[in-house]
Amino acid sequence: MKFLKLFGHLILIIFLTALTQIGGVIWILSLFISIALKGKKRFIFPVLYLVFNLLIIPPVAKQFGREQLPIFSENIKPRNWVYPLLFRNYVNPELKELLESSVEKLKHHPIQVIYLDANFPFYNGFPLLPHLSHNDGKKIDITFLYLNEKKQPTHKKPSISGYGAYVKKESYYSNKCEVLEYWQYDFPKYLTFGTINNLKLDKKNTTLLIKALLSDSKTQKIFIEPYLKDELGLGNYSKIRFHGCKAVRHDDHIHLQIN
Repeated sequence: MKFLKLFGHLILIIFLTALTQIGGVIWILSLFISIALKGKKRFIFPVLYLVFNLLIIPPVAKQFGREQLPIFSENIKPRNWVYPLLFRNYVNPELKELLESSVEKLKHHPIQVIYLDANFPFYNGFPLLPHLSHNDGKKIDITFLYLNEKKQPTHKKPSISGYGAYVKKESYYSNKCEVLEYWQYDFPKYLTFGTINNLKLDKKNTTLLIKALLSDSKTQKIFIEPYLKDELGLGNYSKIRFHGCKAVRHDDHIHLQIN
């Protein structure tokens, strides 16, 4: 029985570490505290988790060259509370500065930078699953801009997670990568956690956002699907690349990375 309990704790620690980087350590600390207090573990973990999330990790992360992205800002904010709660909203200072300067350039347009997965608070090379490259503070996923049913700009998004709601159900590369048996290419469609709004891509404002990001010399590359690059009139921008079949589709979000 003790072995099964220990094994259960080990599995949970691995899961929390993979999901949040910090959660496994917080679980271990909560176990020691609960032993010292003789119980109440179910209360200790969530309280300790929030204390670490809101008060401890942000200043410590700065010592590791990572900064927390805004959560309650009007112009830069997460798609939902899950991303900051899971410690997935950290970037290096240069990327944060790039996002802030891009927002400033777009202040006269109805554009918000709504981010999805960025990076964990600590250590280069620590994988932020399921991404292949979000491990050095230099990458972030940003949502597209959309139009509502009246064809007016809206800050709403077509899926709860921000991922998986493709502009088109199929494209040349989605079919090509499927033929080549890269099964993961189309996988984000299972990560929507629900599609909630009937929206269409706001090509004008999405193009303005991408151009603002590209105007900063720190931008190394942007990933979107090739057909969108053409449809948005961005064919002459060499920093907009095709990500390859080993990654996942990028006609549901923008992948930005800096030098």
